[in-house]
Amino acid sequence: MVLFCAAPDMNNPNRMKLKTIALTSLLVAASLTFFDSCSRNSNATKPNNAAKPKGKSDTTAKKTADVAAPTAAAPVTYPPIDHKQYDSLMKKLANGDTTGKWPVKNTPYPIPGAILPYKRVIAFYGNLSAKKMGILGEIPPDEMLAKLRGEAKHWEKADPKTPAQIALHYIAVVASGFPGKDNMYVNRMPDKKIDSAVRLARRAHAILFLDIQVGLSTIHAELPKLAKYWAMPDVHCGIDPEFSMKDGTHPGKKIGTYDAADVNYVSGYLADVVRKNHLPAKIFIVHRFTRKMLTNYQNIKLHPEIQMVMDMDGFGPPDLKTGTYRDYIYKDPVQFTGFKLFYKNDSWQPPHHMLTPEEIMKMYKPHPVYIQYQ
Repeated sequence: MVLFCAAPDMNNPNRMKLKTIALTSLLVAASLTFFDSCSRNSNATKPNNAAKPKGKSDTTAKKTADVAAPTAAAPVTYPPIDHKQYDSLMKKLANGDTTGKWPVKNTPYPIPGAILPYKRVIAFYGNLSAKKMGILGEIPPDEMLAKLRGEAKHWEKADPKTPAQIALHYIAVVASGFPGKDNMYVNRMPDKKIDSAVRLARRAHAILFLDIQVGLSTIHAELPKLAKYWAMPDVHCGIDPEFSMKDGTHPGKKIGTYDAADVNYVSGYLADVVRKNHLPAKIFIVHRFTRKMLTNYQNIKLHPEIQMVMDMDGFGPPDLKTGTYRDYIYKDPVQFTGFKLFYKNDSWQPPHHMLTPEEIMKMYKPHPVYIQYQ
């Protein structure tokens, strides 16, 4: 989630700069904490018999809960990667770039079952329990899924040769304005909430991303807490450097940072999970909209089991977004690129216009293969 806006650079009227603004995500995180606390207190005050559905025994209720819990799907055998086809698709994504940056050289071919570059992922971002964190939780689930499918069709119309794969990008670890019991300034979603996201994604034939904002914690501490979900073939990963506060500053006070070493820890961990569980390749999203959000990008290690996407995670008018994509995504090639669109924030300033799929396909080198709406 991004907390910046555009402001004129008085020294150069043709450029714009970024500035941190309202801590929307922190306020929402606080409300989530309050909501969970109230739910627990409310349940605690109910008589025991009020918590039991009429006509059902404890055993029946337990069986229902067991059935409802999502599990990893059975292993699937995928056809081997056609290297010639893969190279052709990667060249197409480069969109005519002649600098030699794109497609990125010496990247590994993915293991069978890889989604990229065969499909373009179209994702809705947010938290199902919060209306102010993104479109994912802003409107009722069925309405949200219909809107998501509509965006996917729009992208397929703009690029008929690339099928769209819909996705839910769910913030599972939310940076918080309150320290919490462990003073880490994070609000971790309980399993029951994440399970709901898994079930919703599967019902919609979507893939699911679990996004992590570590606050004063670390990615080494937070990633393993979601181990059971990483073992699922349809669950992928996103990390947000903006809320990685390595110097102890509270989240939202300034923009945080990750180093290539942090990124390598995540990709290495996930690659091990893929190998041990015989899974298809996982997509790994790293959000970025400033230089310092990701240091030593050139030291990032790639794995056949992991498809790395650098996601341009910034809002503002088209010119600002174009400059951010150029400076922090195009110029620092890793593997794949992503692009974020904001239904509201992209239209705050003139020309009050959110970029369309057709405009992005025409303007951007390389073409983003992951599109996120907030």
